[in-house]
Amino acid sequence: MLKKLVSSVLAALLALPGLAAAANVKIGVINSMTGPEAPIGENLTNGIKLAQEDLKKKGINVDLVWEDDTGKPQIAMSAFEKLATRDSVAGVVGPYTSACSNAVAKLSEKYKVPLLIPAAAKEEITRQGFKWVFRLNAPADQYARVLIDAATELGKPKTIAFIYENTDFGTSTAKTAKEYVAKRGLRVVADEPYSKGSPDYRSTLSKIKAQKPDLVFMVSYVADAILLMRQAREIGLQPQAFLGGGAGFTTVQFAKEREISNYVLSCTQWTDDVDWPGARDFGKRYKAKFGKEPTYHAACAYEAMMIMAETAARAGGNRDKTRAGLESGKWNGIMGEVKFTRYEGFTNQNRHQMLVQQIQNGRYETIFPKKFATKKAVYPFPRWK
Repeated sequence: MLKKLVSSVLAALLALPGLAAAANVKIGVINSMTGPEAPIGENLTNGIKLAQEDLKKKGINVDLVWEDDTGKPQIAMSAFEKLATRDSVAGVVGPYTSACSNAVAKLSEKYKVPLLIPAAAKEEITRQGFKWVFRLNAPADQYARVLIDAATELGKPKTIAFIYENTDFGTSTAKTAKEYVAKRGLRVVADEPYSKGSPDYRSTLSKIKAQKPDLVFMVSYVADAILLMRQAREIGLQPQAFLGGGAGFTTVQFAKEREISNYVLSCTQWTDDVDWPGARDFGKRYKAKFGKEPTYHAACAYEAMMIMAETAARAGGNRDKTRAGLESGKWNGIMGEVKFTRYEGFTNQNRHQMLVQQIQNGRYETIFPKKFATKKAVYPFPRWK
């Protein structure tokens, strides 16, 4: 009997070094569960639920305290204050949007609560020298780089047009994209920010069409992404390629709109066909449990929760030790190798490899970089039918 007990304890210790047979930890989650970004927020929620299941198998019982920011920074800030003071969480995962994450980052520093951001892209978030803020996903500058690199390898574009929502995410992504295309010798022929949620973009798209750009770079959440492409088809906008800067262009809802989404290129943080440990299995389990394809948001949220909860459990829920563990740790899971480092003005930023997908017959296929590609790209964008 004693031998069996010793074996069980050793098995638990081997499964998760530094922990006893079981550990309890309280983690806060801030996410857009209602409001306009809820369709993407659902992916983050699902990813975190899968992580909670896997953590339990490792002997970590995670008490999740959920807060819905509805996509609004002010509500996200109130949520963080509750988690930091009333709920005394060991750390927080989230929020989803860049605006909410940037607002909450300052509070993380104020209350000294570790914050691990899974998917928000605005560069400034991890460029403020904050010690308590960590980001798993690649920032906005990488969205543009990987898409432009893919387009210039597939063809010989000379001009590019930008249309993007005038939010933190949209303007940050477009800004870095414009800086990068200048280095690559592309000429910007249109620069069109817009107010998200508008009912009609045809006049703006017509202005872009008149410039005959080789590339059209778009930054939008899901509802606008669908409407922009639908109206691009209506007016006959015909570039060599439509480039979608992540977010709404990487969702199941967008891919289902085959008449307007097929052959659009989009950048992504994750796909289930890369060789990162557990990525393929995560995709299968996600589809089996939730009945839909996972987006990169789900994978980012899953891995962020795994890292935060394991680190906090090792630290016994102590915030200072959790922060130190995040700063010094290294992981290798469904998002590939993760390490939070300082580089090019970033602090506690993971240097993550972005990927490029193309929707082919309603499915996302990885087409760039070459070492990760599973399908050949269709280029240029076919004539509208």
